[in-house]
Amino acid sequence: MVAGRKDEEWLLFELPVTDYMEAWNLQRALVAGIVCGRIHHNVILSLQHSSVFTLGRSSGRESLRVSENVLEKSGIPLVQTERGGSITFHGPGQLVVYPIINLEAFGIRVGEYVYRLEEAMIRTAADWNISAERNRLNAGVWVGRNKLGSVGLTIRHGISFHGLALNISNSLQAFSWINPCGLNGVGVTSIERELSRDVSFHTARRHMMRHIEEVFDVRLVRTDMAELQNVLDGSPSKGACVTVSGGGKR
Repeated sequence: MVAGRKDEEWLLFELPVTDYMEAWNLQRALVAGIVCGRIHHNVILSLQHSSVFTLGRSSGRESLRVSENVLEKSGIPLVQTERGGSITFHGPGQLVVYPIINLEAFGIRVGEYVYRLEEAMIRTAADWNISAERNRLNAGVWVGRNKLGSVGLTIRHGISFHGLALNISNSLQAFSWINPCGLNGVGVTSIERELSRDVSFHTARRHMMRHIEEVFDVRLVRTDMAELQNVLDGSPSKGACVTVSGGGKR
């Protein structure tokens, strides 16, 4: 079955720099609303995070290259999540995209969904003449042995959430504190590092949204924050219909 129809609309909310836990709780509220039938569109959240390390279902605590005391002194939280994958870092200047998608209703399997998320990142990099590619080592996109973008998902009640992170203009220093994605002997790069010049985050986000429309064959409808609140107000209160559980700070 071919997923996507040109007349299908997904709601797009472009958020400011957002605390990780706030965005996580927002995703879970949207999943609950879709499961209960009170939210009738797939939703994309596009944002930057304030600095945070996150652990996936594969944990990754063993991939920390500094002590947790160093993390505590740095003020950067370490959060256990339910997404796939191992440890990673998010920070300002990194483009994070969280699609909250009913995969079955959209007619797409998980493997194809991941492939298309990677394709959107590859096409975005190509807009700056950067040749990114997939690597059997790990989901995401790479420039040689350096990781440019990551994918990590969770599926609850047939709804996928979490998503992708593409390094645009973010500092890469914090990645030196970990083995990214739990892998040894690999590096991390960004679009700015590859070009050795400044790149506009907002321009990169605009390119990414265009490529998401292309690879999923949908139309993104940019929707303001007031409408996001309306969407949430129409979704069930916590525990009213379905519980989407997660982890928390460690």
